[in-house]
Amino acid sequence: MRRTHPYSPQTIDAVRVLGLEVAHARRARRWTEAQLAERIGISAVTLRNIERGMPTVGIGTVFEAATILGIDLFGADRDGLRTMVERGRDRLALLPARVREPTGPVRDDF
Repeated sequence: MRRTHPYSPQTIDAVRVLGLEVAHARRARRWTEAQLAERIGISAVTLRNIERGMPTVGIGTVFEAATILGIDLFGADRDGLRTMVERGRDRLALLPARVREPTGPVRDDF
């Protein structure tokens, strides 16, 4: 039995927006669903799920569709994404590698 996951409205909207962008870019290029699905290496059903904004499609698959169609992810081109990765790693390096449970009561009376 498959469990359903309750997605937040913001997640649903974001997935739908990206799906609409994929559908728009595919149609603007005059590619059929079968043509794009073959380029991505997925079934036409999975592509339809991407375009419909189904949150159950793997994020890598959705991003691959967007990339093949030339859709900028996170408002950045290829070089911009690389810069974002580097900045993210730098920021993460400033934080502790592990997060531990507090040992005593939380003091939030400041």
